[in-house]
Amino acid sequence: MTEAALILAAVPAALFVLNLLFYRPPPSSSGGACLSVLIPARDEEASIEAAVRAALASVAVEVEVIVLDDHSTDRTAEIVRSIDDPRVRLEAAPPLPLGWCGKQHACQVLAGLARHPLLLFIDADVRLAPDGAARMAAFLEASRADLVSGVPRQVTGSLVEGMLIALIHFVLLGFLPLGFARLWRHPAFGAGCGQLFLARAGAYHAMGGHAAIKASLHDGVRLPRAFRAAGRWTDLCDATEVASCRMYDGGAATWRGLAKNATEGLASAGMIVPATLLLFGGQVLPFVLLAVAPSPLALAAVGLAYLPRLLGVLIFRQTLVGAVLHPVGVLLLLAIQWHALCRSLGGGRPAWRGRTYPAG
Repeated sequence: MTEAALILAAVPAALFVLNLLFYRPPPSSSGGACLSVLIPARDEEASIEAAVRAALASVAVEVEVIVLDDHSTDRTAEIVRSIDDPRVRLEAAPPLPLGWCGKQHACQVLAGLARHPLLLFIDADVRLAPDGAARMAAFLEASRADLVSGVPRQVTGSLVEGMLIALIHFVLLGFLPLGFARLWRHPAFGAGCGQLFLARAGAYHAMGGHAAIKASLHDGVRLPRAFRAAGRWTDLCDATEVASCRMYDGGAATWRGLAKNATEGLASAGMIVPATLLLFGGQVLPFVLLAVAPSPLALAAVGLAYLPRLLGVLIFRQTLVGAVLHPVGVLLLLAIQWHALCRSLGGGRPAWRGRTYPAG
């Protein structure tokens, strides 16, 4: 059992380290790109002004910022109207069609309103760095892809956030071979972060845009795979220096947020068992074995389990406490996946931003 735990810890640790050769910050830009910054907003009064002003502060690029007010019941639209800048446009979302996820519909509408050849989709809780848009445009050109993405610096304010949000990097870099993803266009190698996508407008509209994933709640995975299924290339970069994001506020919101789309990822019927075996066996079992039957192999397995998380602290500015509590975070992640699956099997439906969607 110890040998198995060691192998299960070693594989994602080795792939994580190898992927750091490919998952690099985007290059600096000489400028000149024209981008439409597209922000879907539904009840975002607490964050929308900062998101818009950060986008307007972009340097070395020409930007327009379009905010789509998706039937907000708060001051979202009023706040955007108060921003006195001709580059800002506030639009109202049409009624949500049957079978669509609210965010995917909002992004599709935004893309149709854009005037520039590059479409930068960001969430309302994302804060672009001044050179962030320009660097993403430079990466798009250097990669020759049609869609690029990256995980912004994740700002966390609670212990649960620190344990769980950092697992985005761990799962992405520990289980997706980025080298193969750049050589093989198979949809299975498609991945991204729904907080930050940059697409070529022509390629986006040709492959159908967000309409290709209209019912999905998991655009971070589904949109790159849809691009690849349509014969388009996608790529990833380290967006730590490009933007920052406070994804969820507190432990309860983190649980709900990660559970809403879990059945489209690790909690799907075909993934939940192997994901549990891989994550528990390689990231939790070594700590159990070290506690009940200490051995050099168990200690090595613990060290390998910690390696990606400690690298995440150094490279992606993750919290040290969250990294130290890594096995607890993995247990929480698995609990969320099983909760989401049981909810789906029991007929429960995920809800987000006041809307309820079909399970799965």
